[in-house]
Amino acid sequence: MQENRTRYPGYDILNEKEHWDEHTWEIVLKRLGPFPKYKFLNDNEAKMIFTIAQHIVYDNRNEILDFVLYHIDSTLTSPIGEDQRKVGTPEQKVLVREGLKAIDKLAKKQYGARFLETDVQQQLSILAAVQKGKAVPMDEWQTIPQKELFKKLATQITSAYYSHPTVWSEIGYGGPAYPRGYVRVERGLTDPWEAKRDANES
Repeated sequence: MQENRTRYPGYDILNEKEHWDEHTWEIVLKRLGPFPKYKFLNDNEAKMIFTIAQHIVYDNRNEILDFVLYHIDSTLTSPIGEDQRKVGTPEQKVLVREGLKAIDKLAKKQYGARFLETDVQQQLSILAAVQKGKAVPMDEWQTIPQKELFKKLATQITSAYYSHPTVWSEIGYGGPAYPRGYVRVERGLTDPWEAKRDANES
């Protein structure tokens, strides 16, 4: 994995916390852990999502991926419904749980081992096939749409990943603007507290 991931050395969004209100700081602080036990995911499901997340975001830092898992588990246990769902696609709780079982079965069928027991290239091959909707035919795919399964996992993983404060710092995101707000809104200008690229960097 890439060690130097940031394009903004020395920038830490948490240095701006004094400008956030208490509610905002509380929300951001929870993303740093520690996290409670999973309410929905079992151990195998959590390990599978952790591994899939490593492949999707190309990152293996536990402190960030643990938050990704917490976020997904919280989403799957939340009483708040989904924004939208394609006809023929089961609710996300069923899609994720049964989808992970299907991926495990697919791994056994193709490589004779469960997903977590296969090597990286085999795992990537499985995920690529599911993403394209071209995985080896199985009865499970009649009720678990492959493309929707991959899309659901990828969307939840990336949305959680890019809401972690460490990743904010690395991509130069200035974090919550409330209650301070942005002042310099002209194109190409930044507020003093926003991340700045190295002037010598191309």
